[in-house]
Amino acid sequence: MPLPPSDAARKPLHTRTIKVDSYARDDGQWDLEAELIDYKSYDFVIKDGRTHKAGTPVHHMHLRITIDEDFNINASQAAYDAAPYGQYCASIAPDYQDLVGLNLLRRFRHEVKARFGREAGCTHLTELTYVLPTVAVQSMAGRRREAAPADPSRRPFQLAGCHALRVDGPVVKKHYPTWYVSPDTKPDSS
Repeated sequence: MPLPPSDAARKPLHTRTIKVDSYARDDGQWDLEAELIDYKSYDFVIKDGRTHKAGTPVHHMHLRITIDEDFNINASQAAYDAAPYGQYCASIAPDYQDLVGLNLLRRFRHEVKARFGREAGCTHLTELTYVLPTVAVQSMAGRRREAAPADPSRRPFQLAGCHALRVDGPVVKKHYPTWYVSPDTKPDSS
């Protein structure tokens, strides 16, 4: 269900689109290709006096990582189609090869921030990396289930990972009854 209409008149200003596509590779690895596009809904004058037209991307960046079945990054490549300072922004792209060696599920966002925070990286490319762990999990979920059936004695990793999958909630009670914890039996935290 979409959001209801705004209760006030308004005009569009800025649109950011983030898109990530995932691919199974013939070599047994997976590619995640992420794209970020920003554009304004109005014309504005840039530093050199030219006019940046509405709907023309202000930022347009791409990031591809290649991961293995353990979510380790084995390759990384960044590219720019548009950036406010052109080549000065784009010159950081090769540095994002330093994502290689990181694991998407082990302190990934912390490691990215340490390597690419502030002046060490591009704000927009770094922000684009933050969606990669959850996309990777979604991309590989079915494939991992096919490869190895779940151990029924091991609690599914997704439980307690969000509001809907809280262990005392109706979703867990219905779909994961073994792991359901009644609110009445939860220890008092006071």
